[in-house]
Amino acid sequence: MITRREFLDTLAISATGVAVSSTAKSYAQIVGANERVNFAVIGLNSRAYAHLSSLKANEKCAKITYACDVDTPILEKFAAKTEKSMGSAPKTEKDFRKVLASKDVDAITIATPDHWHAPMAIAGLEAGKHVYVEKPCSHNPAEGAMLVAARDKYKKLVQMGSQQRSSPHTIDVIAKINDGLVGRPYYAKAWYSNTRKSIGTGKPIAVPATLDWDLWQGPAPRKAYMDNYHPYNWHWFWHWGTGETLNNGTHEIDVCRWAMGVEYPNHISSSGGRYHFKDDWQFYDTLITSFEYDDKIISWEGKSCNGMKFYDRDRGSAIMGTTGAVVIDRGGYEIYDLKGNKTSGFKAEKSSASADLVGADSMTDRHFANFIAGIRSGEKLNAPIEVGNVAVTMLQLSNVAWKLNRGLKIDPANGHVLNDAEAMKHWGREYEKGWEPKV
Repeated sequence: MITRREFLDTLAISATGVAVSSTAKSYAQIVGANERVNFAVIGLNSRAYAHLSSLKANEKCAKITYACDVDTPILEKFAAKTEKSMGSAPKTEKDFRKVLASKDVDAITIATPDHWHAPMAIAGLEAGKHVYVEKPCSHNPAEGAMLVAARDKYKKLVQMGSQQRSSPHTIDVIAKINDGLVGRPYYAKAWYSNTRKSIGTGKPIAVPATLDWDLWQGPAPRKAYMDNYHPYNWHWFWHWGTGETLNNGTHEIDVCRWAMGVEYPNHISSSGGRYHFKDDWQFYDTLITSFEYDDKIISWEGKSCNGMKFYDRDRGSAIMGTTGAVVIDRGGYEIYDLKGNKTSGFKAEKSSASADLVGADSMTDRHFANFIAGIRSGEKLNAPIEVGNVAVTMLQLSNVAWKLNRGLKIDPANGHVLNDAEAMKHWGREYEKGWEPKV
């Protein structure tokens, strides 16, 4: 098994004999304004189907040349769907490093487990590829900072999958808020409600013959395989996942931050627990977090196992100011006066449900269109990595605050925790030897 370090040190992939020289960046073709962008989709279990749908929606300027996953049935299913949808079969590959060595790939999309997002994105940039990476863009704050640095170093584009940044109605109402729609905004509330089931108590079993468990783990220190890890429940283990705040809260907190015009807060506090079930789930199922600024505050309320809605929505953001309030979700927005009376609104589409978006949705179509236009013609990205990483880092630190059961004082310049060495130990993570990401 070739480790990441061996891959980077030798700049070769011995299994294929394809050299990846120090000019690996040249493998990414220079894409002209009239050429299609060749995509490799990596990590194919769920969200990748939204990537497929959006690349289909943009097929006049995009093509899927590779599909990549460490689990053979998942890979074969996605490849068949891609051939049916796009009219041509992608090459299939288990090892993403072979994909990065291909001249037939201009850009990669990453929908793997969270612990792979930043290391894979950094490797992609180093190989000369543009990167579309799902939220969260990293497993921990150190990785997010490294990814921003890698983008700057390798001069390729990185778009994070905060697709609401490409939603016309959200862009419109944020502009109105900035123009004084609710006066001076000072309080934003974000929420998410779902009815996830118990993941039970895992049992050690043999690794499925179709799964490359070593490559699945990649940069994470090795663990024995359990029957409740793959393909989805890794979300709820610290070793690979980031909990519901990063799985879903990233979207709404990003909207709040955007509407309020703020970056990193001064203080973060979190409270909650795993209340609904007693099982292997290591995170909270219920969490309330406060992000405090000099004259503003953002709150996040996440409920993984109780679907009680707020404002008749299972997810959304409410922005409150000196003259009124706005409630925003993926399906539109509503405007209220100070007494809570609805004065107007806009309804776009029915896409506000808690269910993971794994099929067609127009926001993701537009988000990919923006990314492709950035590659082909230099269009400004709606969610460049330095923007997406702020909300991700904030929520990662809210996880730290919850884990340590205390508030964190934050340096608003860079998000670092002040005067708390124990908390800063959680800024990064331990890696499997030879797989450490580096810039």
